[in-house]
Order: sequence, then structure tokens, then C-alpha cells
Amino acid sequence: MTRKLKAAILGSGNIGSDLMIKVMRYGHHLEMGAMVGIDPASDGLERARRMGVATTAEGIEGLLKLPQFADIDVVFDATSAGAHRKHNDALQKHGVQVIDLTPAAIGPFVIPAINLEAENASNMNMVTCGGQATIPMIAAVSRVAKVHYGEIVASIASKSAGPGTRANIDEFTETTSLAIEKLGGAQRGKAIIVLNPAEPPLIMRDTVFVLSEMAETAVVEKSIKDMVAAVQSYVPGYRLKQQVQFEVVPADKPLNVPGVGLRHGLKTSVFLEVEGAAHYLPAYAGNLDIMTSAALACGDMMARRRIEAGIARGLRETA
Repeated sequence: MTRKLKAAILGSGNIGSDLMIKVMRYGHHLEMGAMVGIDPASDGLERARRMGVATTAEGIEGLLKLPQFADIDVVFDATSAGAHRKHNDALQKHGVQVIDLTPAAIGPFVIPAINLEAENASNMNMVTCGGQATIPMIAAVSRVAKVHYGEIVASIASKSAGPGTRANIDEFTETTSLAIEKLGGAQRGKAIIVLNPAEPPLIMRDTVFVLSEMAETAVVEKSIKDMVAAVQSYVPGYRLKQQVQFEVVPADKPLNVPGVGLRHGLKTSVFLEVEGAAHYLPAYAGNLDIMTSAALACGDMMARRRIEAGIARGLRETA
């Protein structure tokens, strides 16, 4: 018998809809309890109704009024950074585990390949899609050599960026930059996002530049490939686009790292591609897939912890 808790999703857009399908197909300790939106005609709410999931178009207030809310243990927030602060305040009063897919960064940053088991808070933040894809590569270098600077460029198809993503561009860069330092181990981090309007839409691509102290390139490359395999365990479409590239920055020609100063060492360049599972949007939307896959991994783990701790609100047994 499998023990499962009920989950609700705030936000019936692209991310919320994709996450709902993942919870229903792959949740080990979670099952859908409610889908929440603000547009009664949204595709996400309509899809949830067809799949037998309780819905409300009245936002967080509607969720709190649903009879099903009494059995909700985990809430995924896929709305916006600004709205999340209000949502978190309301949900914490009810002892609900919150998984934050916005860049609000109220709780600790979580990237499953780096620190899934290490964090345990009532609000867990999933950084950003670009952060989920790229920061593991910086962390892979950081566990081999001290990282002075990490820079990432996330390029996603314009069609895969919904209103919530577009409203959070500034928060994306700020949150991702901070997570590069906190989780990636870099002294200084920088993040850039590109919404590519090309037709047909291009698959998600990410470029990672790391300046570190000198290290054996073979050791760095192995660490990176091991980390890629760790991410692939929950995002099968995650892969290196080409071989890792290295360049030595000599001591007599150092680079000026803003906020850090002159640094020399090893420059590592990593080129990634993330193909989505096409649960909701086509495969080019790898930014959706890596975010929702990471959120499900985190939500499942937190559900298991609540079950083991005996604090679940709506526990039930399934065959």
C-alpha cells in the first residue's frame, strides 16, 4: 500500500497545468486535491475539471473555502512572486507545506540534484527554471575548486513563457543570481534570461560560464557529467549539448570580476539543452519541465516527511 497526501496547485497557467499532470502520473506520496485559478475560462481549470479535480476560480480565498481544503497537506504556488507572499501568509496559518515555484524566495532555495534532502522548511523555494537547469553545473565545479564567478544565460521559447513568467523577469534575475552564490558556491553570480520569439519555437538552451581556481580539467568534467546524471534522474530531457570547454586565465592577464576583483584560474563553459516531456506544452518547453519536475520531487519528499512525522491532514492509503 502507498500512503498519499492531497496537493493543491495555485495558478492554472502553463506551469500549474503541467505540474498537475505530473502529480497525477508520477506522484509517489501526492495526489491532486484542488486546482486554483482566477480565470473561470482558463484551460488549466477546464482541464482539471475534466480530470475530476476540484477547482475554484476565486484564488487563494476560494481554496480556503473549498470543502476539500481540510484534506490538503501540500500546496504548490505557480503564480507570481508578489502574490506568493500573501498566499504563504494564509497557508502557514493552516500548517500546510508550501512549495514555491515563483522567485519570491521566502523559504530556502531547493535544487533536487544539490540539496533536496538537506532542507526542511514549511516553505521551500524552487529558485527559477533557469536556476534549476544551470546552478547544478556551477555546484559541480564548486565541489572540485573554489568558484570566483558564475554566469548563466537561459534561453527559452517565447511561447513557453506565460504571463506569470513575464511578470517575474526582474525577480528571475535577482533570485537566480543569489542562488548561484548560495547553492552554486560562487563568490559572485549573474543571471540572464532570453525569451526567443523564433518560429518554430526553439528548445530550451542554457549556457554556463564559471571562473574558478585552477583544477584538473578531467576532474572538473567528471564532476559535471556526474551532476548531469543526477539531474537526469528526475528530468530525462536534460543533457549536455556539447563537450565541456576549458580555458586557462593566466595570472598576468586576470579577469576583473565585479564585486570580487581581479581573478585568474580556470574558465569552464557548459552548454545545456533541456527537452520537455510534453505533458502540457510541446517538447521545446524544457523550462516548464525542469521546474515542475523539480517541484514534484520536492513536494513528494516533503509529503513523505509529513507522513513519517505523523502530521498529515488528509492521509489515505492507495493500492
